[in-house]
Amino acid sequence: MINLLRKNNITTKGDILSQEISDEAFQQFLAQFDREYGGFGKAPKFPSPHQLLFLFKYWKRTRHEQALLMAEKSLQSMRAGGIFDQIGFGFHRYSTDTAWILPHFEKMLYDQALLVMAYLEAFQITGKFVYQKTARQVMDYVIRDMSSPEGGFYSAEDADSEGEEGKFYLWTEEELKRILNEKEFCYIQKYFNIKKEGNIPGKGKPEEFFIKQNIFYRYDILKSLAVSSNGQWQSIERHWDKIRKKLFILREKRLHPGKDDKILTDWNSLMIAALAKAGHILEEKEYIRMASRAADFIFNKMIIDRHCLYHRYRDEDANIMGFLDDYAFLIWGLLELHKATSQSTYLQKALVLNNKLMEDFWDRENGGFYFTSASAEILPIRMKEVYDGAIPSGNSVALSNLLKLARLTGDLKFFNHATKIEKAFSPLIQKNPTAYAFFLAGIDSLER
Repeated sequence: MINLLRKNNITTKGDILSQEISDEAFQQFLAQFDREYGGFGKAPKFPSPHQLLFLFKYWKRTRHEQALLMAEKSLQSMRAGGIFDQIGFGFHRYSTDTAWILPHFEKMLYDQALLVMAYLEAFQITGKFVYQKTARQVMDYVIRDMSSPEGGFYSAEDADSEGEEGKFYLWTEEELKRILNEKEFCYIQKYFNIKKEGNIPGKGKPEEFFIKQNIFYRYDILKSLAVSSNGQWQSIERHWDKIRKKLFILREKRLHPGKDDKILTDWNSLMIAALAKAGHILEEKEYIRMASRAADFIFNKMIIDRHCLYHRYRDEDANIMGFLDDYAFLIWGLLELHKATSQSTYLQKALVLNNKLMEDFWDRENGGFYFTSASAEILPIRMKEVYDGAIPSGNSVALSNLLKLARLTGDLKFFNHATKIEKAFSPLIQKNPTAYAFFLAGIDSLER
């Protein structure tokens, strides 16, 4: 259907992006790829899961093995590194080194959501247990530590505790020897690179606190497990899990990092989409229930007359008029819930919000969505953002939503608006395609 729509779209000013722009983005990613540790460029390294989602989409269309290799290598290395909390789960914000070992210890809700989606995509393509397991562990962390009693999800956990960055997550060899028996200690010493002098990378590092401190990371074992069978991986994981639980229980007695307990519509909506997608793929009703619960929270607490969203909620107070990302991301979450449950109410809510988005955010002259609503505070300039930075842009997600709505409803107007978005931003995207990975992932779906 989409190919037919592509041929019969309504023309507007601007150019349609060709397949060659995705090819160019792929080649640029290939040139930037760290073949030893995965990821792109040098330190600091951010997870940027939407870039990996682009590579998965590109692989599906072209079957270019390097696209899949880059995405898998990056996911495996992050899962093995200190950027992943090996004991309590969840991903830290970014790595300060090229090998993903020493993170900035803050944990962001949006990273958890987008990484769940990337690991689920890898699991669907390869069937490797490590990807399913990682997605489940990230969701376990979010449900355990980031869920509010009312149903939404908190925004972040701080990097610091007791005045030191990472103190909650680090261990000395002496401390571990006191906690574990000899066999258990030998296991973690071998597989997690535990050292008496500490294993924090970077000689001459100014932070005195890092002296003799160890972070859990497991490159040697994961490199071999990447090519081993699911059965082997599960066997080793079970052995480690017994030790991990012991360490987790003791770590819970430490002073925890502070929690940013704001509930943001856009970040919550990403988590709704991730949980619904996980529930559908893994056939886990609890994930779908948690996604539905969070969606209900938004509709009960963060929406006002005429379907206007609030951006932020805290202590029974919802405020700040919603931005493009709030609407686009919530529509995404509702469409994933519709797919997971087949309940038409989620599709109907997505359609109502999309109508509101068109009414208040659409640039009727040039195409694309403004970041702020027409009914919000009057600004000298209304900005339009398409750069896919730490998270995908609202325009990139809105483009994907419109294409999904076109497929679900058969209504050409959604496809026509998607094409207008594509044309509105095509000159910008052609200059630096890797900066618009999620946008290009949406465009790639037009070409299949």
